[in-house]
Amino acid sequence: MFVGCTAAATHWLIAMGCVTVWQQPPLLANLIGWLVAFLVSFGGHYRLTFRYQQNSLAIACGRFFLVSASGFVINELSYAFLLHVTNIAYDLLLAVILVAIAVLTFILSRYWVFRHRIS
Repeated sequence: MFVGCTAAATHWLIAMGCVTVWQQPPLLANLIGWLVAFLVSFGGHYRLTFRYQQNSLAIACGRFFLVSASGFVINELSYAFLLHVTNIAYDLLLAVILVAIAVLTFILSRYWVFRHRIS
């Protein structure tokens, strides 16, 4: 849970920094935030959360990228849609979406990306 929260916070902070400091549009800022958070999330899960798993770094990274990128596509499509149809502030909206996607990513990571092999 610590790694997921750290990655989600990283994603959100980077995205908000891109919007407020560099005046990037929220959807582009979301992409930049995800790219940075991917590194935090994979590294943390591989080294901490699921450190006892037996998949190679390459297999785990490939699977995690697939899960994370799929989650990001859902994130970005949801974010784009909700930005246009609601009056919810972009920062609060992104925070809510990140929490939902983090739960989904953890479940897929636990049961597929970093699953224990049965000998």
